[in-house]
Amino acid sequence: MPGKVTRASAVLLFPGALAYTAWVLEAVVGTGLDPLRTYVSELAAADQPLGGLFRATDLAAGLLVLTGAVTGLLATRATAGPAPEPGVPSWARTGPAPAGRRPRLLAGWTALALFGAATAADALLPLSCAPTADPECAAREAAGLLPATHTAHAVSSVLAMTGALLAMLALTSAARGYGLWRPLARTGPVLVALELAATAWTLAATAAFETGGELWALGAAQRLQVLLVAAWTGVLAVSLARERATGEAASVRPAESRLGTRA
Repeated sequence: MPGKVTRASAVLLFPGALAYTAWVLEAVVGTGLDPLRTYVSELAAADQPLGGLFRATDLAAGLLVLTGAVTGLLATRATAGPAPEPGVPSWARTGPAPAGRRPRLLAGWTALALFGAATAADALLPLSCAPTADPECAAREAAGLLPATHTAHAVSSVLAMTGALLAMLALTSAARGYGLWRPLARTGPVLVALELAATAWTLAATAAFETGGELWALGAAQRLQVLLVAAWTGVLAVSLARERATGEAASVRPAESRLGTRA
């Protein structure tokens, strides 16, 4: 992957990951929402006093991750490499597969772009109110009396988390299978396993809430889910930056060696 593109992607993804954790500000500012029981998206609801702040950070996070993912995708496609020599069967090729023919990379970057785009859409299509904290809002939601943007938010949220999960699975697998991004290859599997567990918890708690049961700490489950996505994105950014630094160091050493030989 070209060094400049790798750096650009890392520079975009890391602040995107930070912006995606802006909801932790609820620990120091008064939101009036219980973090153990409410959706993270309810912080950005149209009727919340700090909704504008959280919508802005969600929009920034989505656009940064989207741009970083597209940058990575374009770099992957650009390094597809020359076509194999005619007449040489695939089993006889000993060199590593070019990045452009590594499907897990292409799938992972595409899924990460979906996550970024859907997160930005979340900010532009906010909830109208907080259904887990406001019984009247919940009743209007159940009766279908809320604006279309409220329903659209649910769709964009599902797309965002689907993209995040697919990106985590594909790019972590790519890091391990293709010998890339050592920090992600080491820590990615643990983060993916925790994310899958947090997602299962969130889905179960959501189902319980929608059927009139207990919330099962829905807010805690979703906050853990979102935090793990942000942590994984941060590890990916650091991995990209370290790969570039390692590549530059490796390119300097042969040059110094050649200079020493000529002397």
